[in-house]
Amino acid sequence: MAEPTMLEPIIAWQCLGCGKLDAPQPCIGVCEDRKVELLPAQQYRDAIAQCDQARHALAQWHNLAHRLLQTTPHDDAWQESYRVFQAQMAALLRQQDGS
Repeated sequence: MAEPTMLEPIIAWQCLGCGKLDAPQPCIGVCEDRKVELLPAQQYRDAIAQCDQARHALAQWHNLAHRLLQTTPHDDAWQESYRVFQAQMAALLRQQDGS
């Protein structure tokens, strides 16, 4: 998955009454208004941070699943291996529940 690129914010004025936005730019004489979707920069940064956290959590679970898939315990050691994986999963759940 490609990493999202950070875009530069557009600084604009917002009317406290109606919410109208105005971002003066040099006009080249061919202006045409169009509808755009905007959100506050902090909301955007919060969403990116949540995505980063989810990506990190998914990577941790992927690594644990990969280790489990690649592990073949000896016949007399499967219970110990099972307990180790249980402990690792419990630790990962506690870590992610606490964040």
